[in-house]
Amino acid sequence: MFHGGGWITYLRYDDETARPDIDRALLRRVWRYGRPYRRYLLGVLVTVLVISALGVVPPILIRLVVDEAIPEGDLGKLTLLGAGMIAVPVVNALVGVAQRWWSSRAGEGIIFDLRRQLFEHLQQMSLRFFTATKTGELVSRVDNDVVGAQQAITGTFVSILSNLAAVTAILVVMVRADWRLTVLAVLALPLFVAPARRVARLLRRISEQQMEHNANMSSILAETFNVSGALLVKLFGRERYEAERFAREAARVRDLGVRRAMVGRWFFASLGLVSAVGTAAVFWVGGFFVIQGGVSLGTIIMFSTLLTQLYGPLSAISNSRVEFATSLVSFERVFDVLDLDVDLPEAVDAVDLGRVRGEVVFDHVWFRYQTDGPEGLDRVGKLPTVGDAPAPAATRDWALADVSFRVEPGQLVALVGPSGAGKTTISYLVPRLYDPTRGKVTIDGHDVRDVTRSSLADAIGVVTQETYLFHDTIAANLRYARLDATPEELEDACRAANIHEFIMSLPDGYDTVVGERGYRLSGGEKQRIAIARVILKDPRILILDEATSHLDSRSEALIQEALERVMAERTSLVIAHRLSTVRAADLILVLDEGRLVEAGTHDELVSAGGLYAMLYETQFRHAQPA
Repeated sequence: MFHGGGWITYLRYDDETARPDIDRALLRRVWRYGRPYRRYLLGVLVTVLVISALGVVPPILIRLVVDEAIPEGDLGKLTLLGAGMIAVPVVNALVGVAQRWWSSRAGEGIIFDLRRQLFEHLQQMSLRFFTATKTGELVSRVDNDVVGAQQAITGTFVSILSNLAAVTAILVVMVRADWRLTVLAVLALPLFVAPARRVARLLRRISEQQMEHNANMSSILAETFNVSGALLVKLFGRERYEAERFAREAARVRDLGVRRAMVGRWFFASLGLVSAVGTAAVFWVGGFFVIQGGVSLGTIIMFSTLLTQLYGPLSAISNSRVEFATSLVSFERVFDVLDLDVDLPEAVDAVDLGRVRGEVVFDHVWFRYQTDGPEGLDRVGKLPTVGDAPAPAATRDWALADVSFRVEPGQLVALVGPSGAGKTTISYLVPRLYDPTRGKVTIDGHDVRDVTRSSLADAIGVVTQETYLFHDTIAANLRYARLDATPEELEDACRAANIHEFIMSLPDGYDTVVGERGYRLSGGEKQRIAIARVILKDPRILILDEATSHLDSRSEALIQEALERVMAERTSLVIAHRLSTVRAADLILVLDEGRLVEAGTHDELVSAGGLYAMLYETQFRHAQPA
């Protein structure tokens, strides 16, 4: 588990005995999640004691019936004892209901707290985290492991308390009745204590493997059940391949489940055998005592009933350390995520940008995407932090290499260059989706690492190359930019993006559900909704990454006209392959292999005869102007 500068294993094992050692720090941390619900947990404890006490009452009543009511011929006592036998399970059921209510309130509250904390923590992680981690792994931690963690408190912990209380109550009654038979009953315990410990360790290993393969199965589901994944599977005809891949993981989960069930079944079978041996011994010795006149028949019957309730809890108590450590596996997996350092933290003294003018400056910026290191959730914790990355051996290893430029407020800047030149990387650094490895990016003189996330997000509007829409209505997707936007404001933004008429032609208008990732809409329609969304946001800085690449000439002309109005008096960074956008730019930045190789206006760069002139001849000249 990653924490600060290193990895901490909370459940440690001795190599020879493989006996888990429970760290007190872990227990204190676990208890922090139970503390807000201590009233409910106290209620559970009280009901555990009551139920344990009620558990020994029926055998005592049976003893009184056999030893007193029947021999004395006392019908009234017999009736009273019979009524007691009916009342005990009724009271037991009512107390059980109360226990279940308190337990569920505590358990579900703990689940809620863990899930909320996990989700909030993951929301603070950088884009790098999500590119390095499988979605299914995260879903498994937030869903399955959180439930398992809750069971450690409201399941295993309560079970241990119940067993302790039950054994205490049973032994008190047995010792008071006959200490000799009690010693004889307890002597059978060592016959299954050692096997119980080994079984618990084996079940722990099986549980860990099941969690791992369940996470793998969740990853496959997340990758293939989203629309993009399903489309890729169908286009390449890999339905059988994916089915077999899923079946392999599901088969491992199945086999481990069968193994776990069989291990448990054999253990309980042996437990039943030992219990039978102990009961038989007590009956034989007790019968001898009855014959000799030292013990009553009712006492033997009471002992036989109590023995069936004794061996299970005794075995669990003897192995409670192992069982409790095993139940904490889920907590450990949850803490794996919570202990991941936020790799793009907000500065403690972060300032609000306030009224943004829109000046953007790249000051000797170097950046490279981290591609080495382990995969999965462990990856992020081991990645070097900003500024710690070693210099690559070659410049080509950098996505951006010593890039410097200044964009004045209100300027339209076009980013051009071959694929992989670093254009999109620049668009990621301005809104701080990543931090520069070296150098800095500033807005109005403020390093983006020193400003609040909220003010940075308010100042910048981005239309990404791949438009993402939630499986919700068009109106809900638009309001993601401004939650309090009125219907009139939605309509104005959509008119500006030339999408209002299309929306109104749909049967449900703005209440039309767009489907998973917006796949019910065409690429151009999604792009225009994305543009309308950023128009609704009304930011001071616009970043358009191939914003009109999916539009036909007519739609593009209308969008370009709208964007000209929107970009007026705003700073705009546009990744463009369209001649109209490039010519209209106040400044063109030409990138190649991560370096800024040229900067100037269209006419200046064409006259210079460099890379831009070549791109103009091969790419822009034949593009249809808007």
